[in-house]
Amino acid sequence: MGTVDIDLFKPELVFFDIDAGNREDLFSHLGHRLKEAGYIEETWFDAIAAREREYPTGLACQAINVAIPHTDQEHLARPYIAIVRPKSPVVFESMAHMGDDVPAELIVNLGLMAHEDGQVAVLQALMGIFMDAEASAEILAQRTPQGMVEVMRRRCRG
Repeated sequence: MGTVDIDLFKPELVFFDIDAGNREDLFSHLGHRLKEAGYIEETWFDAIAAREREYPTGLACQAINVAIPHTDQEHLARPYIAIVRPKSPVVFESMAHMGDDVPAELIVNLGLMAHEDGQVAVLQALMGIFMDAEASAEILAQRTPQGMVEVMRRRCRG
């Protein structure tokens, strides 16, 4: 297995057309669905919002604008990777506060039980995919949860 546990990509964790005016709306919608499915603890929403304020995750790539929000493992019930393609882009501050705000077309929420080194490796793998114009176009072209899962698994496999 590579850096990313591709089994964490599941159709039940792919959400299209979430209508969110800002990232807090997005976290609220996503958190509700993740809680219902048993992936997160009650503390998740406050933790992810606080972490995103302190360590923003917006990434402006040439082919796609993404955000990769995550939080510490104590706020998770079990590991997951959720993918959201909102109805319209959701603004995130740029990663490491470097650059302008990023209108994210795709949000990949990492719910990893890995230690910091493991999370960094997954972040780097995902950033490599999103820097690839062909991979980004293929991801954006997906219209079904199953199609999104298949593309992400294949792209993360290497």
